Amino acid sequence: MMGHLFFTRHGETVWNVENKICGVTDSDLTEKGCKQAAELGQMIADENLDIDEILYSPLIRAKKTALFISEKTGIPAFEEKRLTEQCFGKYEGTPRNGKEFAEAKKSFINSYDGGESMMKLAHRIYGLLDDITSDDKKVRLLVAHNGIARVIRSYFYDMTNEEYAAFGIKNCEILRFDY
Repeated sequence: MMGHLFFTRHGETVWNVENKICGVTDSDLTEKGCKQAAELGQMIADENLDIDEILYSPLIRAKKTALFISEKTGIPAFEEKRLTEQCFGKYEGTPRNGKEFAEAKKSFINSYDGGESMMKLAHRIYGLLDDITSDDKKVRLLVAHNGIARVIRSYFYDMTNEEYAAFGIKNCEILRFDY
């Protein structure tokens, strides 16, 4: 039997608006972010998506998004620490389009002076996905972050380093992955 999962990125945050790298720094949802999350929950309810449970990153932006969706849909939501965003070390709070950061991201073993490398992040997320895909009885919605979206996409589809670095999804956009 084939299974599938859904993924969404949290609603808009204060640091998204300010164009800052969030990483593991807790940046709360804006009013617009709360509205996006509630609207996504309503869309999931209206479209009757067959989701059994929601797993979310413990960071406040993802947790609040998941709880808005759960409230609108009645789908139970559970914290999953492995969905925490990548730690970008010394780059957290700096501009997302900074030249030094863009260069550092090209090295998948770079830990950003106190952060987490892409390789270690992939190991963490691939382990979670291995657990999820070995149990195709439940359909899950994962609520997390843009960096996590990249890794999840790379789990299901081959990508070049450039495609990986360029991949991203909008706040509260929903993706489906079949396995």
